[in-house]
Amino acid sequence: MSLSYRQPGVVLTDRRFTVPLDHHNPGGETIELYAREVVAGAKADADLPWLLYLQGGPGFGANRFVGQQAWLGRALEEYRVLLLDQRGTGASTPASRQTLPLRGGPREQADYLTHFRADSIVRDCEAIRPQVTGGAPWTVLGQSFGGFCTVNYLSTAPGGLRAALITGGLPSLGAHADDVYRAAYPRIERKVAAHYARYPQDVERARRIAEYLLQHEPVLNGGYRLTVEAFQSLGILLGGSEGSHRLHFLLEDAFVRTVQGFALSDAFQEEVQGLLSYAAHPLYALVHEAIYGQDERPTAWAAERVRGEFPQFDAAKALTGDGQVLFTGESVHPWMFDTDPALRPLRETADLLAERTDWAPLYDVSRLAANEVPVAAAVYHDDMYVDTAHALETARTIRGLRTWVTDEFEHDGVRASGPRVLERLLALSRDEV
Repeated sequence: MSLSYRQPGVVLTDRRFTVPLDHHNPGGETIELYAREVVAGAKADADLPWLLYLQGGPGFGANRFVGQQAWLGRALEEYRVLLLDQRGTGASTPASRQTLPLRGGPREQADYLTHFRADSIVRDCEAIRPQVTGGAPWTVLGQSFGGFCTVNYLSTAPGGLRAALITGGLPSLGAHADDVYRAAYPRIERKVAAHYARYPQDVERARRIAEYLLQHEPVLNGGYRLTVEAFQSLGILLGGSEGSHRLHFLLEDAFVRTVQGFALSDAFQEEVQGLLSYAAHPLYALVHEAIYGQDERPTAWAAERVRGEFPQFDAAKALTGDGQVLFTGESVHPWMFDTDPALRPLRETADLLAERTDWAPLYDVSRLAANEVPVAAAVYHDDMYVDTAHALETARTIRGLRTWVTDEFEHDGVRASGPRVLERLLALSRDEV
C-alpha cells in the first residue's frame, strides 16, 4: 500500500516495486526498488505527464528534497516526478558490507554486482513504467551517471521515452576505462591549479598536511586510515560548484596545538572522514570502473594504473622539493578497500570485478544514430568528472541531440542552478530556442 504525505508545496507518495535481479531470468530471484513520487500540492489530482529522475553515481540514492528545492520546482510546474533509488541504493534492496555476505563469498558477491550497471537500471525503469504511467512514455532527466543510463535507455528502449534530458552525463560510447582516466588526470590537474590560483595559501597548507600524514598516518575515530593518497582524493570536491571553497575552509583549520605538538584537529578529522567514507554509498566504489566495462578487456583498476603515467600526482616526490601536492578527483583505487572500514571486507570482491572480461556492450551506436526521441544535453566545459571531448563526440553520434555547452556551472549545475539548467534543457528538447 502506497503512503502519501505532505511537505511545503508538494505531495509525496512512497512507491515500492519488485523487479528481477537478472532481467534475462524474469522468473528468478527478485529485488525491491523504492521511489518517491512528487507532485505539486495544487496539482495533486491532475492528470500530468511523468518525469523520471536518474541520480548520478553510481551508487547514490535519489536526492531527498524538501519541498521544491533545486530543479524540482521547475519540473513540478508541468510534471509528476518519480525520484528513483536505483537498485542497490537508498531505500531499495541494499548492497553493502553488511548485506553482500548473504550472497556467499567474494565470487558470488561479484557475480551479483554485475547486475548493478546501467543496463539493469534501464530494464528496471521499463519494468516499473507501466505501473507508474499506465504504459505511457515518460521524460527522463539523467544527472551524471544517470545520463549514462539515459544513453543506454536511448540504445535499448527508446519507445519508453517521451524525451531525454541529460546533464553532465554523456558517456564515451567506446572508450575503455584506461582512456577515461587518461583523459581525466589532466583535467584534474587544471582544477587543482585553478584552486591554488584562487587560494594560494592552500599550497603550503596542503604540503604541511601531506608531510604530517606521511609521518603519522592517523586512524580516524571511525576507523578510517588517513593516508596521503586518501587526503589527495579530497580533490573530488573540486568538481562541484562550491567545492574549491569547501576544500579551502577544510584546509585552513587542519591543525591544533597539543601537549605533544601540532596534530590534526578532531574537527578536521571528523569532516574528512565524512567526506572520504563510502559507508553510505559502497556501490560507488565497487562498480565505479565496471560502468565503463564493455568488452573482453578487464578494467583492472584503471585509475590506479593510469595514475602512474602522471608522476606529478606523487605527493611524496613533490615534498622532496618545493612542488605542489596535487589533489585527485573522481576515481576509485584498490587502496580505498584497505583504508575504509566500510570497504575492507569487500576487497576481494572488488578485485574480482576488476578482473572480469565478460562485460556486455552498453550502447548501440547504430540505434543512437537513428534516434527519434527528442534529446537535449548540458555539457559543462572542462567538467572534472566527465570528459568534454568524449561527451561532444557522443553528442554528434546521437541523431537530433541538441547540446548546451557552458562554463557557467560545474558538474552539479542541475542542482546548483535552481531551475535554470532544467529550463534550458526543456526548451532545447522542444525546439523553443
